[in-house]
Amino acid sequence: MSITSLDGNRFAEMIILGANHLSANAKMVDALNVFPVPDGDTGTNMNLSMSSGSKEVQNNRQDHIGKVAAALSKGLLMGARGNSGVILSQLFRGFAKDIESKPFLSASEFAHALEAGVTTAYKAVMKPVEGTILTVAKDAAKKAVDTAKFESDIVVIMEKTLQEAKASLERTPDLLPVLKEVGVVDSGGQGLVCVYEGFLAVLKGEKLPDTPALSPSMEELVSAQHHQSVQSFMNTEDIEYGYCTEFMVKFEKDKKEFSENDFRNDLSEYGDSLLVISDDDVVKVHIHAEHPGEVLSYGQQYGSLINMKIENMREQHSSIVGQDHNQHGHSVNTHTASKESQEYAIIAVSMGSGIADLFKSIGVAEVIEGGQTMNPSTEDIMRAIKSANAKKVIILPNNKNIIMAAEQAAEIAEEEVIVVPTKTVPQGLAAVLAYNPTQSLEKNGQGMTEAMSAIKTGQVTFAVRDTNIDGLKISKDDYMGISEGKIVETNKDVVKTAYNLLTKMIDEDSEILTVIYGEDTNQNELDELLDLINDNFEDIEVEVHNGKQPLYNFIFSVE
Repeated sequence: MSITSLDGNRFAEMIILGANHLSANAKMVDALNVFPVPDGDTGTNMNLSMSSGSKEVQNNRQDHIGKVAAALSKGLLMGARGNSGVILSQLFRGFAKDIESKPFLSASEFAHALEAGVTTAYKAVMKPVEGTILTVAKDAAKKAVDTAKFESDIVVIMEKTLQEAKASLERTPDLLPVLKEVGVVDSGGQGLVCVYEGFLAVLKGEKLPDTPALSPSMEELVSAQHHQSVQSFMNTEDIEYGYCTEFMVKFEKDKKEFSENDFRNDLSEYGDSLLVISDDDVVKVHIHAEHPGEVLSYGQQYGSLINMKIENMREQHSSIVGQDHNQHGHSVNTHTASKESQEYAIIAVSMGSGIADLFKSIGVAEVIEGGQTMNPSTEDIMRAIKSANAKKVIILPNNKNIIMAAEQAAEIAEEEVIVVPTKTVPQGLAAVLAYNPTQSLEKNGQGMTEAMSAIKTGQVTFAVRDTNIDGLKISKDDYMGISEGKIVETNKDVVKTAYNLLTKMIDEDSEILTVIYGEDTNQNELDELLDLINDNFEDIEVEVHNGKQPLYNFIFSVE
């Protein structure tokens, strides 16, 4: 069957199946994570992001493809998690912007929209790295544009696009040496291929398997991944606004005239964690309220209520402990009582209640639960910004995979927001200590960035599979010492791994060592390591904190 015109309804089907196919393959994509540490969450991040976009498309299905694409862009933007999710959202944000006024697309217009998405995504990344999802998207879009010069069938365009995406994916190890060393293709690129496979299946009227067919080697990779659940930081009794309330209002001409600012300000009186997104036809609301009926009644002043969802967070909280974060999302670690407006607020992302307490003890206003395996979304960060109730906000991501989501939140926030691009908890702590409330937002950003750059970070965790990387042979369940993101030590003994890592980090200029131990570290291991430090690094001052973080037995800061 030849298709020369693509409308919104068919495009919606493409999005829905693309999202479902990615969801079915999420564990496989996770397993392609380059480093054998337990943070292989690219598939999870892309799945959550694409599912958010798919949900928004399902709520806004219509013939006009430009409006369907706009809905996809909105859903992806607010659900974007991790670098991979943010890049995916940018690909379709550029796609949507290019076709916003078009009711349907020709083959040529479809191809050029793919190319526009690539341009937007590349602009969103400060230092684009080839051999990643960006390369796969770029190569596939170029093939689409080239094919559209002589081909008017959109089915053929998508076939060639997918073929080139797969070919580009296979080339990623040639562009990114670490992929070749480990023996995998890029995980983000694989996720995009899954989406495109769904697109083509709809155009051809074919079905895709509910679950992926994995090779024996891939099965081994998938079974090796195991995410540890993270405890919620908040006590149930601390939840002041007990109902998570989400709904949309479809505007009606005979109802009250809508002003987003007035609407947002009025709703802020009913609770916290407020998020309002509007376009010409609808407004979407998320709020934590104690009396959701009053919130819904207010919304009815503007039109008819659709897509309502109310959840009792107190009951939900009591069952969240021990559950996988993918089912329950992320929470802001703060008492939910309304705060008085303030000039400045610092928001930090943290894993482990001890680390969260440490951040709060030195002046951080909001702590978002997140980190390895649990990247908060743009929406999670937006909620924290709103909850902080400050005119100027500084965000510390404390993880390289969260920086882009934080920057995206900063871009769409009404408040003045900057992101200090901290990649580790030690960098975040150093940045907070450099904060000066008497300085401007810009100067604080500069000073905090300088402070984080003076810190060396080390981490000790375990391998989830056998691998060879950077000249080291690593066996499953071995401990690994990571210095500035590079694996430099491996050993079956956690204390020996930690000590050997420190010998590579500490030099004659080092003065202070901070040891943050995790929830899986026992007292004997801690005591043994501290004895080794005291015996061998006599001139260094040592600070010790119980971070209670999952996955990482030790986190070190050397300055």
